[in-house]
Amino acid sequence: MDARAKGFFVAVACVVSLWTASCSRNTKPPEGQDVTGAASASADAPVVQLLREPATLAAFTVTDIEGRTISSESLRGKIVLVNFWATWCPPCRAEIPDLIRLQSKYRDRLIVLGISEDEVGIEVVKAFAEAQHMNYPIAMTSPELRKIFRGVVALPTTFVIDREGKVVQKHVGLLSGEDADLTAQVLLGLNVNARVERVEDADRIRLNKAAQAKEIPGVDLTKLTAEKRTAAIKALNADDCKCGCGLTLAECRINDPDCKISLPLAQDVVKKIAEGN
Repeated sequence: MDARAKGFFVAVACVVSLWTASCSRNTKPPEGQDVTGAASASADAPVVQLLREPATLAAFTVTDIEGRTISSESLRGKIVLVNFWATWCPPCRAEIPDLIRLQSKYRDRLIVLGISEDEVGIEVVKAFAEAQHMNYPIAMTSPELRKIFRGVVALPTTFVIDREGKVVQKHVGLLSGEDADLTAQVLLGLNVNARVERVEDADRIRLNKAAQAKEIPGVDLTKLTAEKRTAAIKALNADDCKCGCGLTLAECRINDPDCKISLPLAQDVVKKIAEGN
């Protein structure tokens, strides 16, 4: 990833974070009480937005920068914040103190898992984490993780996973410490007197749109048999674009028909299928 791409991602994250920094205020009740339930929440109660259809997360295993192995199975029963970040990203650095506080406050009931998108060596990331007193595990990104956590198009991006291992929230941009704390309390079953709003998953909608597409911008599928056309659509939804968008080739072509990187890649995939390769 070149400096221009990194600068774009940071700029997007900053704009998004300003747009999304709202919702709850003064939402820190005593811990350990039972949930009062959404029905009893008043109209002016703080709001937590969770996905209408939580996504089941594929199993994964990472080795953190300390050499410890962490698996998705070992995280079951805990709230997990999978935080994609980088040392060079200003919004990422700004939210670290709040992530540290969350990890300290909820200890074994919540785990922050930092996924570094840095291209520098692991020792540089480790030194940065030590200097910032980061008290949660950090692992380096990988192609496997990018396939599981789709749509990381800006940094920071945080996926919130409930105790059953399902993604219930995705946040692009700078986290609000209070909002993250409120979400943790709701998911942990504490009394926060909050209203839960169920929202559609934009990533799921985008994926479904790409998977069901009959046409891909810039790619000629008309010369393929019905069987090969289906295979081509499937392949374009399986292969990732290399432009840094975090999307599949099909998604990138549909969302950004002017992308000059996804076009030849997509055309090559279709050509190979047409030739029977």
